[in-house]
Amino acid sequence: MTEAVPAASATREPWQDPGSPVAERVADLLARMTPEEKAGQLAGFWAMPAEPGEPVAPMEDDSNETAPSLDEVVDRGLGQLTRVFGTSPVPAAEGAARLRELQRLVAAGNRFGIPAIAHEECLNGFMTWGATVFPSPPAWGASFDAGLVGEMAAAIGSSMRAAGVHQGLAPVLDVVRDARWGRTEECIGEDPYLVGVLGTAYVKAMERSGIVTTLKHFAGYSASRAGRNMAPAPMGPREFADIVLEPFVMALRDGGARSVMHSYTDVDGMPAAADERLLTGLLRDELGFTGLVVADYFGISFLETRHRVAGSRGEAGALALRAGIDVELPTVRCYGEPLLELVRSGAVPEELLDRAAGRVLAMKAELGLLDGPPRREDADGDGAALDFDPPAHRALARRLAEESVVLLSNDGVLPLRSGDGVVVTGPLAEDPFGMMGCYTFPSHVGRQHPELPLGVDIPAVADALRDELPGVRVAGSKDVLVADDADIEAAVAAARDAQVCVLVLGDRAGLFGRGTSGEGCDVETLALPGRQAELAHAVLDTGTPTVIVMLTGRPYAIEGIADRAAAVVQAFFPGEEGGRAVAGVLAGRVDPSGRMPISVPRRASGPPVTYLRAPMDGGHDWSTVDPVPLYPFGHGLTWTTFEYGDLEVGERAATDGTVTVSAVVRNTGDRAGTEVAQLYLSDPVASVVRPARWLAGWARVRLEPGAAARVAFEVHADRTSFTGPDLRRIVEPGVVEVAVGRSSADLPLAGSFTLEGPVRELGTDRVLTVPVEVTPL
Repeated sequence: MTEAVPAASATREPWQDPGSPVAERVADLLARMTPEEKAGQLAGFWAMPAEPGEPVAPMEDDSNETAPSLDEVVDRGLGQLTRVFGTSPVPAAEGAARLRELQRLVAAGNRFGIPAIAHEECLNGFMTWGATVFPSPPAWGASFDAGLVGEMAAAIGSSMRAAGVHQGLAPVLDVVRDARWGRTEECIGEDPYLVGVLGTAYVKAMERSGIVTTLKHFAGYSASRAGRNMAPAPMGPREFADIVLEPFVMALRDGGARSVMHSYTDVDGMPAAADERLLTGLLRDELGFTGLVVADYFGISFLETRHRVAGSRGEAGALALRAGIDVELPTVRCYGEPLLELVRSGAVPEELLDRAAGRVLAMKAELGLLDGPPRREDADGDGAALDFDPPAHRALARRLAEESVVLLSNDGVLPLRSGDGVVVTGPLAEDPFGMMGCYTFPSHVGRQHPELPLGVDIPAVADALRDELPGVRVAGSKDVLVADDADIEAAVAAARDAQVCVLVLGDRAGLFGRGTSGEGCDVETLALPGRQAELAHAVLDTGTPTVIVMLTGRPYAIEGIADRAAAVVQAFFPGEEGGRAVAGVLAGRVDPSGRMPISVPRRASGPPVTYLRAPMDGGHDWSTVDPVPLYPFGHGLTWTTFEYGDLEVGERAATDGTVTVSAVVRNTGDRAGTEVAQLYLSDPVASVVRPARWLAGWARVRLEPGAAARVAFEVHADRTSFTGPDLRRIVEPGVVEVAVGRSSADLPLAGSFTLEGPVRELGTDRVLTVPVEVTPL
């Protein structure tokens, strides 16, 4: 290793001066660097677990080749350290010490003394052993609560910052297009506005905490053909712009995200990792993004090995660099010597190397990583004092879980009055893994270490319901797939002897086929996994009133089950407090206020169901296939009833003006409750085919019995905009229809307003949101 420049020398070079403009510091440093040192800033390194002071071994890359060791790469400098906490179970103090040691080695190994950016996964919380497991993104969507999602992100960011982490690989802003896709569990929902608002709330809070957020996956990943992971995405530029891109626009412009990760997929034959039009022309030139573009893991290598648009590692690296990817993750493969050979030969301009390295160094300057070693008290902080699952975070996880539980149907059996005569059974009744998605530490890593505890307390539904209602009897099943007749027979026997049966069904998340949901766990149909449908019908055949509880990463087709059940409750991997949240709803302690962020299909073998579809994509008499969902987007019940009335709509506005749409919501029941009042817009005549309706705004309204409130939406004409015939984003004059109500299919109030004036072309400064105000009456 080469000797590092002393950071505390008497005279500081311009690049070391934190008081100088970032651009000047970066320019000075780049001028001093060799091509090899510049390339070093573009590389990640994924270290295998080791005790501090032990030799550092690299994780093998995706081709099962041995990756370069730290000694082999560190003398050039290093861009990023990959998942020091999130690769194996490590106590907080040990992980912090290990990260400090790795940073010391990185800084000491290069002649400028520059450490690396440390990144971790953080979709469901800081993905490390012992950290709070928060609800999954579909649960965020079900909450319709941007403020609470922001509180969660701030909590996650505080833990990561305390651990010495700089960058988080979240949020996922992919809009669900086909729930058969295994990574549906990582997505907020099927509506781009819902995804954008909640995703932006996450980004704002995480960035305020000092953590660089990374928007995933740019762009089109969730639209892959037949819901198959990494398959091509068959969509045109209009769908791409109006649905896929919208959440990213919001999170970049309003959220201030400083990093973007490319998508694995190709759109119309162009892999995102090699798409200069996407990663430079659109992302930077049009949207004004100035931060880091990082590779999804092994995504640059895939240009050679999977997409086959490159014939070698060097060619793959050159394509990605030219397209605009600044950092290769998780470890260096293409951006090392293969790319440098092309730079030395002149086949790749060194200016492209400078461009990417400059962006990395600018980010390091923002993070204070060019300012010399940290103060001793910061570098050697008391790691033993770190607590990644403090009571405040657990309480926050519980609040979000409670708001995310959706009551889909109820014939009056819920809430349960007591535990007497209640039996809880089913494959997930006693399984804590029913609370956690693929990108939680226990599911992602912990299951490879069965000798260790989960790291956090995660009560299952059965345990939590016994706490809520003493007397509840439990007859659990041993396997999520209900593998044999004995499981079904035991559940049937338990239900037959009960007054009420709570049957807990769903998913167990895993990676690449090791689960029923998660990355690489795509499905051909939306039938319940394994023999769970058979189990449900057998239990229902007993005649005992049965409450179906779904703990899943995606919606499943439950027609024939739902209409026989006494009630159906849906929870999307609700996190470490999810069992208590579900039990709280079942027992009536919690007011169910969740709403479906994704439509529930009727038939498992039917077409993909999303409410955001063209008129001819709905049911009509020229097709025998009916895509109408069993439960629509936005649907959810409460313990009380709400009435909508007194709709007021401004009559007209200019194509650059604003219209107020308001309605009164009244609690007509005898219990307090929370309604999610939803506003939808429709364009009855447009120059291109538009969705039948789209979500324009919502408000969570908490009302006591008999109380009422007026909910007012300020709708700017820009929120009616779309990509027109010539692919420019425009606002057209004409009638716009409005509807207000309980879900995308239950809209008791309807009206319209007229936009007047010329067709207006929009820029990047267009209005993206609809402010809403709730006034008690």
